[in-house]
Amino acid sequence: MSFLIEGVQALTWQQVVMYAVGILLIYLAIEKGYEPSLLLPMGFGAILVNLPFTGVLDQTLQGGIQANGVIEWLYNVGINASEAMPILLFIGIGAMIDFGPLLSTPQMFLFGAGAQFGIFAAILLATVLGFDLKDAASIGIIGAADGPTSILVSQVLHSKYIGAIAVAAYSYMALVPIIQPFAIRLVTTKKERQIHMEYNPASVSRKMRIAFPIVVTMIVGLVAPQSVALVGFLMFGNLIRECGVLGTMSDTAQNTLANLITLLLGISISFSMRAEYFVTKGTLMVMLIGLFAFVMDSIGGVLLAKFMNLFLKKKINPMVGAAGISAFPMSSRVIQKMALEEDPSNVILMHAAGANVSGQIASVIAGGLVINLVTSLL
Repeated sequence: MSFLIEGVQALTWQQVVMYAVGILLIYLAIEKGYEPSLLLPMGFGAILVNLPFTGVLDQTLQGGIQANGVIEWLYNVGINASEAMPILLFIGIGAMIDFGPLLSTPQMFLFGAGAQFGIFAAILLATVLGFDLKDAASIGIIGAADGPTSILVSQVLHSKYIGAIAVAAYSYMALVPIIQPFAIRLVTTKKERQIHMEYNPASVSRKMRIAFPIVVTMIVGLVAPQSVALVGFLMFGNLIRECGVLGTMSDTAQNTLANLITLLLGISISFSMRAEYFVTKGTLMVMLIGLFAFVMDSIGGVLLAKFMNLFLKKKINPMVGAAGISAFPMSSRVIQKMALEEDPSNVILMHAAGANVSGQIASVIAGGLVINLVTSLL
């Protein structure tokens, strides 16, 4: 009888908290539809790794026999040892993205850079609050608004907050429809949000679409070599999409590969959501700094657009600048919804989509730059 209740007796209040966190993530995935392919396995995994004497983690059995746990093995092989899973996911992401709106309106590249302001603001804040440089940089990258980039950077820099960073990154991405309108309204007027923009896209040739991922990879690789894995796999996925001769592979990358890797990535990350590491004051601070990063991303993009308007005859709706975050395509849809609320005839979706796609590239480059910067300083 004592053997049957041994697990119950071994429960800690921190583990009970993690059960609540896991159930919350599952609820958000199922009932709210927030990134279900990732939040659901993360939530269920958080429950699995926090069961007393759980068999999904490595453990020593009677007689000194070592038993390998499947989640710990997945984490060590797919994330810890090689960062393979988040990098492979970029192939699927690249295959999903149409760079046409961005290539037809190249000035939108600027907003991708401007909306990364939250990364560096959050790094500075985390440093001031006492986090060491590796952890501060890993926390700041939540502002990339890109889950795989956040996971990869925090893993490469060996941050002890990778679980909290992953939860924050994907949770706040799902909450973009709530976070962005709040941030945008803080720094814009109704008149600015009603600015109309004409969309007259230049035609984008097939040759340009094919050349773009190759050229971007070469330039970024020469400027920031640590970004090659991130940018290269993203652009490789896009090249599969645009080459025109690998239609089946493109479909596989967008669907089967992306879904499979996301599923395994979510349950593997749960290894870092063990109660003794997750239920801490540091985790709460990570979540708050991550929220700060998302807000500052949107504000940075808006302020850049407002600065550009000082010199432009045809004004830019500053909300487009906020779409420069990487949460593609959610952010561009949020911006369009806000524009229609201000003026039912205001259609700025394609401008926002161009900035949004730019943000996807910029966030990956920013991740590589952060890795470069931190490793060079240390």
